[in-house]
Amino acid sequence: MSAGQIADVPMTDKPLGITRRLPKRGLQKLAAYLQAAPLALILGFFFLLPILAIVVVSFWDYDFAGIYPDFLTMNYTETLGSWVTWKIYLNTFKFTAIVWALTLLIGFWVAYFLAFHVRTATMQMLLFLVCTVPFLTSNIIRMISWIPVLGRNGLINTTLMNMGLVRDPVEWLLYSDFAVVLAMVHLYTLFMVTPIFNTLMRIDRSLVEAARDAGATGWQILWNVIIPLAKPGIAIGTIFVVTLVMADFSTVQVMSGGQSASVALMMKNQMSLLQYPAAAANAVVLLIIVLMMVAAILRVVDIRKEL
Repeated sequence: MSAGQIADVPMTDKPLGITRRLPKRGLQKLAAYLQAAPLALILGFFFLLPILAIVVVSFWDYDFAGIYPDFLTMNYTETLGSWVTWKIYLNTFKFTAIVWALTLLIGFWVAYFLAFHVRTATMQMLLFLVCTVPFLTSNIIRMISWIPVLGRNGLINTTLMNMGLVRDPVEWLLYSDFAVVLAMVHLYTLFMVTPIFNTLMRIDRSLVEAARDAGATGWQILWNVIIPLAKPGIAIGTIFVVTLVMADFSTVQVMSGGQSASVALMMKNQMSLLQYPAAAANAVVLLIIVLMMVAAILRVVDIRKEL
C-alpha cells in the first residue's frame, strides 16, 4: 500500500467515539452545574453569608455607643476566660443531656408502640396525627400552658393539698430547672418520635419473626434487632433535639423565672444591650460545639439510609 493510500485510510471508530463523547460529557457537566446553581445560590445567600457575617462581627470592637470594625480577639478571650460563661455552657449541656435522654426514652417507646403494636396503617396514621395536634399551636402557648398546672395555686398543687398529701404548695414545680426540662420535653419529643417511627416502619418484619422462631425473647429481639436497625432514626432525632435545646432561650427564661440561664439566653441578653460582637463570639463558639456534636453522631451512625 502506497503512502497516499495509507493517508486515505479513515481513522478507527474508537478515537472518533472518544472525540464525539467529549463534548457530550462537557454538556452533561454544565447541565449538572446549572441544576445545582439555584440551590447553591440560595444556601450561600441565606446560610453561608449570614454565618460569615457573624464570624466577622465577632472580631469587632464595641462600646455603649455602637460597634466598630476591627480585628480583636477580646470577645473570644472574655467568653472563654470567664468562669460565669463556662457555668452557663455547663448548664446548657445539662439541659441538653437530660432533655435528650427523656425525649429518647419517651419517643422510642411511642414510636415502637405505633410501629409494632398498632396493626392497621390507618390507625397508625391517626394516632401519629394525634401526637402532632399540639404542634398546631405556638411553642410559646404550649410552654405557658404549664404555668397554671405547676404554679402555687395550680392544678397539681391544689390536687395535692385537697388530698392531704402536702400542707403547703410545692415550690419547685414552677420557676425551676424541673419546669424548664418538663417544658422542653413537651416541646421537642415529637422531633424524636417522627424519625424513629419512620425508621421502625422500614424494618422488615420477617427479621423479627426469624428472631422469634430462633427462640429469642422480646427483650432480646428489641436489643439485638430493633434498636440496631433504629439507630439512623435515633441519630436524626438526636440532632434535632440537641440543636433545638441548645438554641432555646424563651423556655429557659420563662419556665425558670429568670433563675437559670443558657447560652442562647445569654446571647439574647447581650443583643438587648447592643453587645453584638460579644453575642456573635458566643454564637460562633456554640456553632462549633454543635457541629462537633453532629459530626460525632455522624461518625457513629450512618444516617444516609434515611435520606
